[in-house]
Amino acid sequence: MLEKLYKRSSFTVSDLPSFQRQETVFIILNLGLLAALLLMHTLSASFLGRPSRALVLVLSAVFLANVFELVWVRGLKKELKASGLSLLTWSSIGLNLAAAGVLSVLANHEDSPYFTLAVVPVLLAAFRLSLSAVITVVGIGSILNFASTEFFFRQHPPADFGEYFEAGIATLVWSLVGLLVWLLVEQIRENESNLARNLLELKQARAKLLEEETLAAVGRLSSAIAHEIRNPVAMISSSLAMAKHSHSDSEQQDEMYDIAAREAVRLEKLTTEFLSYARPRTPETTPTLVHDTLAYIASVCRAHAGDKQVKIEIDAPESLQAELDPAQIQQALLNLVMNAIDASPQGGLVRLKSDWDGFSEVRVWVTNSGPQITEPVVARIFEPFFTTKARGTGLGLSIARNIARAHGGDLSISSNQPDSVGFCLRVPAAAAAVLAAKD
Repeated sequence: MLEKLYKRSSFTVSDLPSFQRQETVFIILNLGLLAALLLMHTLSASFLGRPSRALVLVLSAVFLANVFELVWVRGLKKELKASGLSLLTWSSIGLNLAAAGVLSVLANHEDSPYFTLAVVPVLLAAFRLSLSAVITVVGIGSILNFASTEFFFRQHPPADFGEYFEAGIATLVWSLVGLLVWLLVEQIRENESNLARNLLELKQARAKLLEEETLAAVGRLSSAIAHEIRNPVAMISSSLAMAKHSHSDSEQQDEMYDIAAREAVRLEKLTTEFLSYARPRTPETTPTLVHDTLAYIASVCRAHAGDKQVKIEIDAPESLQAELDPAQIQQALLNLVMNAIDASPQGGLVRLKSDWDGFSEVRVWVTNSGPQITEPVVARIFEPFFTTKARGTGLGLSIARNIARAHGGDLSISSNQPDSVGFCLRVPAAAAAVLAAKD
């Protein structure tokens, strides 16, 4: 797996854009050197002699070859394979070394500047190849340099030992440049490898933590399910057993059967809510008037609110629309409003409010005038099967938040003060609503 995160050549070709950038730098460096050397030769014609036609033709051919390579590299659509990269690198090295040798011979001068071109192949080898390859490139360049010097003095004797000494100095400089650049690149590669290894270890540690967290969550969920199911099953079992042994007391039998029936209904409700939590349905959204949705929920909950003389108020723009699945959002809001009514004191107030956040979401607040939620409860309030109600399943808020998130929004506690506890449900605003609000 480490090889997928880190390749030896990743410093140069970790991806296509990186390769294109680096190859472009080398080509432009080469083009700049060619142009600078020709210009220097022309300006120093009194010392080096005028550039010959053959020299200009060879230099132009090398220049055009580099331009062609530049166009080809910039037009690449996919990364080169290792073999393709190696072929390109060695071809570029060979072309530049050959050009340096031929141009030095064609310059026909003992102080020919054209072997400066050999520095580009040395740098290219140091960036992309092994140390032995760098030594090979330096060796070939040195042989060509000495050979061109020897060729010149065979044509123009006697030989000047100083020129051979200069060729040796050039070899030393190339060797130092190649070695230093290769060492720097290797250090960067090593650092990159260490970073990749650390990243791999972090990913493995994260995967392990996620696995452990998942197993722990499954354990807690299984325990909660077992606890919630065990109670109604035990009540049903004991009620039926008592009814069986109460042959002479029909009133007691009816009471036991009634208890068993109520617990069966509670068990069915628990199962239904658990399935809603565990297997949420993908919302089928449509532009929906938020005010109408809140009005419907208020009408459904008014009977339950009337038992506690709790008043329900709606504060929502009649034209505000949201992209939502009406049935799912109604289910989420029903859970929130019923909880708000239960938390409100006798004669309390539940307020339903909505607005547009000014960007892309519609916010719906459900606020009650009940007591402040304690910190331990806040920390676990969205946890499945966590409830403070004697007959609650602990899935209502979990399901409501899942629904909000499935819509691309969220559900959170918006306020938690004495006499003001609220939840905020956020869902995407309909495009028409956003445009209308902006107008």
